[in-house]
Amino acid sequence: MYLNRQNIYDNIFSARSLFITGLLIMPALLFNPGTEYRVIQFLFFWFLTWLSGKKTKPLFTLFIITCIVIFNLLIPYGKVLFSAGIFKITSGALIAGIHRAVTLQALVMLSKITVRQDLIIPGFFGGLLSDSFRLFSVMLNRKYRITGGINNSFGINRLIAEIDNMLLEVSSDNVIQPSVQIQKTKPAGFIILSVVVILSWLPWGLGIYSLLTI
Repeated sequence: MYLNRQNIYDNIFSARSLFITGLLIMPALLFNPGTEYRVIQFLFFWFLTWLSGKKTKPLFTLFIITCIVIFNLLIPYGKVLFSAGIFKITSGALIAGIHRAVTLQALVMLSKITVRQDLIIPGFFGGLLSDSFRLFSVMLNRKYRITGGINNSFGINRLIAEIDNMLLEVSSDNVIQPSVQIQKTKPAGFIILSVVVILSWLPWGLGIYSLLTI
């Protein structure tokens, strides 16, 4: 099932069409004022990532979101929702933490589905940009291989060694200049990408509408 989804994703869309789609969608996320609607966008991008056959780690994603929210709670502001000693959970800090956390993870999911290793942008600077995005895509897809623990010195050394090995792999010539066949977007692919762009902008419209009606 995983291979079938990934094969369909690879065969129906071109890397350039996916990249342009990502550029069209990104402002809808970054300029969405409503936190709850950014959460909807994040869940939508996560679903698209799963649908494309890309690896997703819900527990790891939830862990990152939780850490970002906790760090934001260290600077309390707004209405106090809960307090235990000197620690306080305030509405302002909580909403800001969720806002930042889901934005970061939504961008990660969006990059997974719109940046592919066969992306080629014409021109000298386009080539540099293509290489950068390609390396970023490879690193996102291979980060699950970093499994070293950090509870002792041996675990830290193992973690550093695994990161070093991954960087060596992604810097090899077959990643920088992959020998892949350029795939063209099928007619059905253009229809799907158009629907995805429209659905991605709907939460932005809802966020603006809710802001204007306050």
